[in-house]
Amino acid sequence: MKKFYLKSMGCKSNQFEGQIVAQKLVEAGFEQVRNFKNADIYILNSCSVTHKSDSEAMYLLRHAHGEGLKTVLTGCIAQIEKEKLLEKDFIDYVFGNEDKFEMPIHLLNDENYAVKDLMTVNQFYKIRLNDTTKTRVSLKIQDGCDNRCSYCIIPYGRGKSRSADCEFIINEINRYTEAGYKEVVLTGIHIGLWGKEFGLELLDLLREIEEKTKIPRYRLGSLNPHEITPELLDFLQESEKFCPHFHLSLQSACNKTLKNMNRHYTVEYYLEQIEDIVSRFDKPFLGSDIIAGFVGETDEDFQITTDNLKKSKLSQIHTFPYSIRKGTIAEKMNGHLPDKIKEERASVIKQISSEKYEDFLRSNIGREEEVLIEKNLDKNGKFRGITRNYITVRLDDGEFNTLKRVQLDSNKINLNNKQL
Repeated sequence: MKKFYLKSMGCKSNQFEGQIVAQKLVEAGFEQVRNFKNADIYILNSCSVTHKSDSEAMYLLRHAHGEGLKTVLTGCIAQIEKEKLLEKDFIDYVFGNEDKFEMPIHLLNDENYAVKDLMTVNQFYKIRLNDTTKTRVSLKIQDGCDNRCSYCIIPYGRGKSRSADCEFIINEINRYTEAGYKEVVLTGIHIGLWGKEFGLELLDLLREIEEKTKIPRYRLGSLNPHEITPELLDFLQESEKFCPHFHLSLQSACNKTLKNMNRHYTVEYYLEQIEDIVSRFDKPFLGSDIIAGFVGETDEDFQITTDNLKKSKLSQIHTFPYSIRKGTIAEKMNGHLPDKIKEERASVIKQISSEKYEDFLRSNIGREEEVLIEKNLDKNGKFRGITRNYITVRLDDGEFNTLKRVQLDSNKINLNNKQL
């Protein structure tokens, strides 16, 4: 029996797919191990959103190969770079983003390459996760992206937008509910495009979830600002299932930079949106993505970004330095910045994020929140859970996979921003 170790990088969709790949391999007679040194095969389910993630992937594969393991590269790097990866002596197998789900067959037949052209794929690949040992589950409802942001290579790694149908999603949520899950996270590469090919919108799906499932809680993955419409907010505001947790894919807080990124909204628009969300919900969590040091970003542009981020009511900001992606529009643009400047700007935004997140946590002290208890933290009986508005909480007592009303205080919330 072949023993395999699998590591997934990147987004929630990729993490979910990694679980599916492991599930299919085990069903085919392979054994999953938790320490790669005990494996025969090292599988890397890669992400290609930044140059850093590419470099990390190559380092991991080279190291595993040096330890005598057969190496498998799948995910977005495999999809984008294709057969040229087999020229590297430390990569033995290359499988694309949909071909990964047939990995057991490819490995058993010793087929070392399978990457289909996702631009020709129009149907969502329906996959079912059978693991019922956790409390929250990600459900992939969409794949691909039809946008062409100037910095982004992901459409070439994921193909055109394609959606799971309502019936499949509702059946999956009901199956997870029956298995004991208390929360589902709706994920995808661009879930704001869900239903486009059916003539439907994300709001249509949420209405179905409210009406036809009994899941106690659900969350939404990342949305672009213009996809969070007043109609959507009206609906979510009345929902008893929706967790008030928004993640806005912003990318910049300067209009000039947004235009260069080919992002079709203004800073003023999404700042007003954030204000609207805060006015509608009780202490909602508002996360965001910001790219630091994009092509042509001047000191003045960056100052505009930091000023706008500081005055915004965001709860937390995920930031990373701009990374050149070969084949994108931005690669050929003038005004690329030195890595040092990009790193420095990312550090400034991280500090703004840290201060905002601490303020958000402090504003929740004294409130009573519903906490989903997820796991034991240590042998002393401490538990960890998560509130509806995405605060990680430490508890002295509890029961795994239950919902509990908790009065939040500084002992339960880590104000130093460290992950519990």
